[in-house]
Amino acid sequence: MPPRRKKLGDVHGDQWVLIAPDSLKDDAKKPSGKTLFAKLRSPLTDKGAMFLFINSGQQVCEVKAFQEEFRSWFIGETVQEDGRLLYVTPVDPLFLVLYYLMKADKEQGKFQPVEQIVVDEEFPSCNLLLQLTQVAQSLPHITEEKEIGSKKFYRYSKEKTLKWLKKKVDQTVKVLKDSDVCVGGSTQSASYIRIKQECDVKEEDYVRYAHGLISEYIPEELRSELSAYLNLPDVSSPTPEPPTKTNSKMTAAQKSLAKVDKSGMKNISSFFSPKGKATK
Repeated sequence: MPPRRKKLGDVHGDQWVLIAPDSLKDDAKKPSGKTLFAKLRSPLTDKGAMFLFINSGQQVCEVKAFQEEFRSWFIGETVQEDGRLLYVTPVDPLFLVLYYLMKADKEQGKFQPVEQIVVDEEFPSCNLLLQLTQVAQSLPHITEEKEIGSKKFYRYSKEKTLKWLKKKVDQTVKVLKDSDVCVGGSTQSASYIRIKQECDVKEEDYVRYAHGLISEYIPEELRSELSAYLNLPDVSSPTPEPPTKTNSKMTAAQKSLAKVDKSGMKNISSFFSPKGKATK
């Protein structure tokens, strides 16, 4: 028998602290069975990841967990020992179907019905993706299509997929610009951003950052193909400086500190300098 899918509020003992879209509000108050959790294959890691299908799949979200040690929650008059903070973010389900199309193209390279392509013994819940209207309408964006009688057959198209991914990148770049987000210069981590006015951002910085975000949902080989399609130059490593007696003895913490952008910062000694005498 296929694994039982968890519905929201299915088991009294299963409860979590969850940050979710407003579209989940009604089901959270009164579970209807239209919203459920399902474990699907991640196109990036090739391993299982949890997803949430809201209101019969009208919206699909990725579920991630933020966890710290020794944390629990007070929920009503009970203590929830599982102290993870779950948060869900909308994701285009076509990313999840793309993995199977690429796999089928490598193995057979022929047109097939989509229900014969999106098959996974390890993650049988993948058949939920085929029930989504969004997937059925969007398949032509990443496939070649043939229709024989009343039956449709599909085959992965790299050319169409790269065009579709470029549109995703362009849309992400627009959002970053409209939000005045700085993603270049001294900003090296996706988890750390600065306000646009504080740094000089090049168009390439936006495209590279957006490419990195989109790459979280595609197989690694397609990531490099997308980079070439976007004409992103390889990031060359800085020329190493000759080692000196001073920096060779720097600790790991000192080296990390040396890389910090110190523009606009005061030297710590300035806070302890003697104040000037007041004039009479």
